[in-house]
Amino acid sequence: MKTYYCDLEISLDVIGGKWKALVLYYLIKGPKRTSELKNLVKNISQKMLIQTLRELENDGLIQRMMFNQVPPKVEYSTTELGQSLEPMLKALCTWGGNYAEKVLAKDDYQILYTD
Repeated sequence: MKTYYCDLEISLDVIGGKWKALVLYYLIKGPKRTSELKNLVKNISQKMLIQTLRELENDGLIQRMMFNQVPPKVEYSTTELGQSLEPMLKALCTWGGNYAEKVLAKDDYQILYTD
């Protein structure tokens, strides 16, 4: 049994880490195949992507759809619960953009936007 001491701990346990929020961000925009996610989420290894997808699926935030065809096709999409994170992820994007303008622009950083 896991013990949580505040609601934020639960949220961070489910979507925390380096990759989960990014994967959710792209899946909220629409269903994606594994290869599409690999191209969108820069610097993630194939192993870490698969692990992240499994964790998000186990937590009920995404679903995996297998198509009965050759070669096999697998597509991931958000569940209703996963889709409910959209406002929070948008708010984090807005905050990140503001932070970049105010803080990162003063330093020697390069910010590349892919979407």
